[in-house]
Amino acid sequence: MLKCRTVWRKLAPLARASSTVCRQNVRRTGLTHGRLPAQVPAAHMSTGPAGGGRENQLYFLLVGVACVGGGVYAYRTVKGDQLRYQDRIDEIASRQEKFNTEKPDTPSESEPPAVEATETQVVPKPEPQAEPVPEPQAEPLPEEPSPPVPDAEVEAPSETTEPPLAEEPVVEAPPEEPAEPHAVPVVEEEPLPPSEPSPIELTESPPPPEPHVESDPPAEAAAESPAAEPPEPEPQPEPQPQPELVSESVGESTPVSLKVPSHTPYLLIGGGTASFAAARSIRARDPGAKVLIVTDEPDLPYMRPPLSKELWFSDDPSVTETLRFKQWNGKERSIYFQPASFYINPEELEGTENGGVAVLTGRKVVHMDVRGNKVKLDDDTEISYDKCLIATGGVPRNLQVMERAGEEVMKRTTLFRKVDDFKSLDKVSRNIKSITIIGGGFLGSELACALGRRSNDSGLEVIQMYPEKGNMGKVLPEYLSNWTTEKVKREGVKIISEALVKSVTFKDDKVEILLKDGRLVKTDHIVAAVGLEPNVDLAKSAGLEVDSDFGGFRVNAELQARSNIWVAGDAACFYDIRLGRRRVEHHDHAVVSGRLAGENMTGANKPYWHQSMFWSDLGPDVGYEAIGIVDSSLPTVGVFAKATSKDTPRAATEKSGTGIRSESETEDTATSPVASSTPAPSVEQNRDDYGKGVIFYLRDKVVVGIILWNVFNRMPIARKIIKDGEEHADLNEVAKLFNIHED
Repeated sequence: MLKCRTVWRKLAPLARASSTVCRQNVRRTGLTHGRLPAQVPAAHMSTGPAGGGRENQLYFLLVGVACVGGGVYAYRTVKGDQLRYQDRIDEIASRQEKFNTEKPDTPSESEPPAVEATETQVVPKPEPQAEPVPEPQAEPLPEEPSPPVPDAEVEAPSETTEPPLAEEPVVEAPPEEPAEPHAVPVVEEEPLPPSEPSPIELTESPPPPEPHVESDPPAEAAAESPAAEPPEPEPQPEPQPQPELVSESVGESTPVSLKVPSHTPYLLIGGGTASFAAARSIRARDPGAKVLIVTDEPDLPYMRPPLSKELWFSDDPSVTETLRFKQWNGKERSIYFQPASFYINPEELEGTENGGVAVLTGRKVVHMDVRGNKVKLDDDTEISYDKCLIATGGVPRNLQVMERAGEEVMKRTTLFRKVDDFKSLDKVSRNIKSITIIGGGFLGSELACALGRRSNDSGLEVIQMYPEKGNMGKVLPEYLSNWTTEKVKREGVKIISEALVKSVTFKDDKVEILLKDGRLVKTDHIVAAVGLEPNVDLAKSAGLEVDSDFGGFRVNAELQARSNIWVAGDAACFYDIRLGRRRVEHHDHAVVSGRLAGENMTGANKPYWHQSMFWSDLGPDVGYEAIGIVDSSLPTVGVFAKATSKDTPRAATEKSGTGIRSESETEDTATSPVASSTPAPSVEQNRDDYGKGVIFYLRDKVVVGIILWNVFNRMPIARKIIKDGEEHADLNEVAKLFNIHED
C-alpha cells in the first residue's frame, strides 16, 4: 500500500497538468472565434486536446501497475506473517517439551492421571506378558500414590512394556517411540498437573531422573497390598529397568536437595531482622504471597540485640539452649521473632494455596544471575525468582594484627555476631579466669557490663581496652563518656583506655597483647568488637554498585539496586533526605528498611524518609536512645535533669511492654510536639549527675543528631526536630519538648 501511495503522489501532478492543458486549449479556442465554446461539455475536458491521450493512457497504466503491485506485496506480507507466527508457535511448543524433558522429577499426586491413561492403553493392547509385570513395578511406583489397588499395580507394568506414546503426544510435542524412551514421555505428562498436589517435589531436582516420589510410593504400595511386594525385588535384577532403579537410588541418596523450591515469587537472601520484616510486610500487602528466606545460619530469624544485653542477665542456667530471657520489665520471651510453627516447609511452598513464609537454613547464596533472575546456592542448587531482597547484613571486623597472630590466637578469639557466638562465649567465660574485650563502642561496652556483673560471682577478670579516652568516646561528648566509663568500672570491669594494639602472641597458655606504649596484657580469651563490615559478596556476580565511602550496596530512594532487586538492613547504603548518603547498622533501621523494601516489592513505590534510631543499655538502670548523626567530633549541647525511678530501661520496657523499643517507636509518626508546662529548674544541676537529659549534635547551627539519655518513648519528637532542619536560638527551650523536667 505504501508503494501505491508513493506512485499516486508522483502521478497526481501529471493528471492535474493534463487537465489544466485541456482547459487552456478550450479557452484559447473560444477567444480566437470570439465566442464561448458552449458545445464543448465540461465532462470532456479531462480528455484534453489531440495528442493528450497518450499521457492519460500512461497514467492509467501506471496506476494499474501500482495497484497490482500493491496487492501482490500485501498478499506476500500477510502470508509471511502467518508463516512467522506458525514458526513462533512451534518454537514455543518445542521449548516447553525441552523444559519438561529436563525436569525428570515426578510428582506423587500428579501421576494418577498418567496411570489411568496407561490403563486405558492396556485394555486395547493384549500384549501384557508375565515378564513385563515386574519391570513396571519400579516405574508405576512413582506414578501411583495410593488410590490404585494391587490390580492397578499389575496393570501398570504392562504400561512399561507398551509404549504410552498414544497419550503423550496429545499432551506434549510428539515424543520418541522406542520402548525405553517412554519413561521420558511419562515424565512430561506428570509436570503438567503438578499445580494440584505437590509441585514441591518437582521444584528442585535438576539432576537426571530423580523421581523423589519413587522412594515413598513403594513403601505405600507395600503397606497396602502385600501381593505387590514380590514384583518389587524382581525389577532390580533385570537389566531393562536399570534406569528406573538408578532414579530410585538417586532419590534416596539426595533427599535434601529435593527440598529446595526451583522457583519462588519472593526470594529474601539473609535470615536477619530485615528479611523477617520484609516477609511480614509482603504478606500483609499480598496475603497469598509465597516467600522464601535463604540463610546460611542454622537458626530461624531472630533479633540480635538480646545477644549482648538481656540474655547475659538471665538466671536460667539453660539459657543457651532455650534462648529465652527476661526483659527489664520481668516479662519472658524468646529471641526468635516467631516459633517454627509460623513457617512452612520449603518443599511445601509451591503447593500451598494461601502462600506462606518458608526458611531454608544452612544454605548460602554464592552467585546471582541478575539477567536470568536466579541464584545459585553453595550446593549448586539454582532458584529462580520474580523479585529478590538482599539483606545479607555484615561480618564482624577483626584487627589485622590478630589475624596475623596465628592459629592459637584465633582459637582464643571471638568475633561476636550470631547465636553460636553467644553460646560459645558463654561457655568460655565460665571456664577461664580472664577475658579481654577490644573495642569501646556499643557492643564492646554492653558485653563488658554483662561479663562484669558475672565476674562478681565467678571471679572472672574482665578487661576492656580501646583507643579512645572513654567508653563510647566516638559517640558521646567527653564529659558523658567519662561518666559512662566510671559506670562500667563499677560493674567490675578493668578499663585500659588509649590502647593501641601492636602485637598479639600466644605464650605459656596465655594470650599476650602488647600495646604500642609498651603495656602488656595477659589474658585467656579475646573478644574483638571493633565494628562491622557489610557483606557485599554478591556484588561482583550480580553487577551491583558498592559505595566506596560507606560500603554496602548503593540503592535509590525506594531501596532498589536494580529493577527487581532491593537491599535492606546493614548492607544498604541509602540516601538520607536530610543527612545525605548513609549506612546504618542498627536494629531499628533493619526493621524499617526491611518493612519498606517489602512494601515496594509488592508495588508500593514509597521513598525511604525514615530517620532510624538505635539504643544501647548498660544494664537495666542506664540506657539511651539516639537518632541522626551522633559524632563526638561535632559541637554538642546537653540539657540534663534529675532522674527518677521511671527513668531507666527497666521502666521503659514496663511501659511499652516490649524489650525491643524500636518496634513500637517506628510505628509512631512525628507529630508536632507540645512543650512541657513545667519550667526548667533555676538551679543548675550537679555537673556529675547525669540522671537523664537530651544531647543535641549540631552542624552549621542545625541539629543533626539527638541522644535521649535515660529518656524513653520520645523518639518521634526527636525525629521531627531533625526533619525540620531549623536553627534554634535556645536549645533549653527545645529540650522542654521532651518533658525531662517532669517527675
